Amino acid sequence: MLAVIRTGGKQYLVSPGQKIKIEKIDVKEGKEITFKEVLLLEKQKKLEIGTPLVKGAKVIGKVVSHGKGKKIIVFKYKPKTRYKVKKGHRQLFTEVEITKIVSGS
Repeated sequence: MLAVIRTGGKQYLVSPGQKIKIEKIDVKEGKEITFKEVLLLEKQKKLEIGTPLVKGAKVIGKVVSHGKGKKIIVFKYKPKTRYKVKKGHRQLFTEVEITKIVSGS
């Protein structure tokens, strides 16, 4: 069983037992989280495509951990003007283990 969910402005293809890293959500570790924005559902080789969402479908996951991603360097430079700026950024994420996919029908 597969599903495509939308969270944090991104779409993820998920299946039960899979761990994914999503944008940070304020849910404590060990708690359950429900994703109600299911865009596509595949069950026994039958596709159910939402317009835009699949009615009644939801994906249930468990929050494993919170953390910071790899550091990204942002470097701006303009020649001949002595302008250069160097900044670093680490994106916050939440790791979620998908436990169950519930179909609408």
